[in-house]
Amino acid sequence: MEETISLKELMQTLRKRMNLIVLITLAAVVISGAVSFFVLTPIYQSSTQLLVNQEKSDQPVYNPAEIQTNLQLINTYNVIMKSPAILDKVIDDLGLDMSVGQLNEKITVQSEKDSQVVNVTVQDPSPNQAADIANKIAEVFQAEIGNIMNVNNVSILTKAEVGENASPVKPQPVLNITIALVVGVMVGVGVAFLLEYLDNTIKTEQDIEKLLELPVLGAIATFEDQEIRRSARTPQKTRVRSESVG
Repeated sequence: MEETISLKELMQTLRKRMNLIVLITLAAVVISGAVSFFVLTPIYQSSTQLLVNQEKSDQPVYNPAEIQTNLQLINTYNVIMKSPAILDKVIDDLGLDMSVGQLNEKITVQSEKDSQVVNVTVQDPSPNQAADIANKIAEVFQAEIGNIMNVNNVSILTKAEVGENASPVKPQPVLNITIALVVGVMVGVGVAFLLEYLDNTIKTEQDIEKLLELPVLGAIATFEDQEIRRSARTPQKTRVRSESVG
């Protein structure tokens, strides 16, 4: 037998399981907020910029070929900047209690599209340490690149600074709570339909018609206990009143 579900039945299922959906959604929001505010460690971000320019020459204008060469070198510089040759010296100069691999995970090196500017971004639980690491990487790289590649075409464009009201870049509680709200609603609706699908009990005459494929000729009305007690007391009160009048 092919079974179809109407939109009305879907809405009835949602209304019947609304308490469950709301409970799951609230639980997801509360857990997400608690984890974002009290469990996850705030991470701050600081960035510095390097400029890869051509070496000084007697030509009054830039040579396009040399500029293209500098752009191609940027990819090489990005790799060198995160290499042990640079990071070991950064760790020694700042006295960091971490390995090269741990420091590498904190650093992101990206070049601006079609430009000679390289952004060095560092994320750390301490905003001051993030700025110190970013600036030290730029200084060490500028000093060591001449010995590594025998070039001198790197200059520091901007240094990393810590603002007065530095705010963490992650976690983002509002975003996390919003995602938890959406996920909670989706999970709640999914659980509601799953429970409705697994519920094979007979509750209405329509369920009997679907199950037996027979028309329902009649139904026995149900009464609540309070209604039965109220109806049982009503004749007694009437009889007592009639005897008192007589």
